Amino acid sequence: MTIPQDPVLCIDLHCHSTASDGALSPSALLERAAERGVSHLALTDHDTIGGFAEAWDAAGKHGVTLIPGVELSCLWKSRTIHVVGLDFDPDNAGFQSALAQQNENRWARARMIAERLSKLGIDDLLEQATAAAGGDVPGRPHFAAVLTGESVVRNSAQAFKRYLGNGKAGDVKAYWPELPEVVRWINEAGGIAVLAHPRKYQLTATKLRELTADFRRAEGQAIEVSTSGQSSGDLGFLAELCRREGLLASQGSDFHFPGAPWCELGRITKMPDGLEPVWHSFRQPILSPAPV
Repeated sequence: MTIPQDPVLCIDLHCHSTASDGALSPSALLERAAERGVSHLALTDHDTIGGFAEAWDAAGKHGVTLIPGVELSCLWKSRTIHVVGLDFDPDNAGFQSALAQQNENRWARARMIAERLSKLGIDDLLEQATAAAGGDVPGRPHFAAVLTGESVVRNSAQAFKRYLGNGKAGDVKAYWPELPEVVRWINEAGGIAVLAHPRKYQLTATKLRELTADFRRAEGQAIEVSTSGQSSGDLGFLAELCRREGLLASQGSDFHFPGAPWCELGRITKMPDGLEPVWHSFRQPILSPAPV
């Protein structure tokens, strides 16, 4: 269940809207966050800040403080890794240019996924996946939806197991920049680079320590210690990595769609004591209110 870091604050720094692969529009997402007591939210759509303006307007209506956010795809030792950018300047020209390039990378990747899956004999696969993405760049979940709709597979899980998961034909990694470049984009826009959901990469403990050390050497500043679907062992291990590399600690639900209680907005296990929260280092730090 949710255990707030603070009796007043509920901070969720990782979630998604229809601007990438989430199910809710940015405004509906902010409404749901408010209903669940979230006080501070970062919308971290994949490789885009296209939902930020709508989210900003909705945040004001619902009394939620919105933190600029994005989740960027990159490569580390030929593996796809995600880095969350927080509290950057969304109007930074260099960052906007980098996001435009990342958008082109996503389209190239989508075309390659469609080409690799063309042997399945689905007409207009890319067009259908784009429609499933609301006209934006389709990701693997959108291709999974088409495969399910065309009865190639029974459900999304089977689509990933057979065609889209790690090492399968639809798992295309070639178009992402390297980890240090993505960290540099975030830093140059005045933001904080956060290594996202480290336990989801299926790395051994040794490899994860190596990744975290490389991330810190690339001037990454924080790591997600508490996120959805973690065991208490994961939480303790990530806290140890955070301390070992001298990183700030972040947290987020990684919310994508309603109806999944294990990744609901604001549903974040309390981080272990003794870690420095990333939100203390924001340009406008989020601090506990003084006692009355």
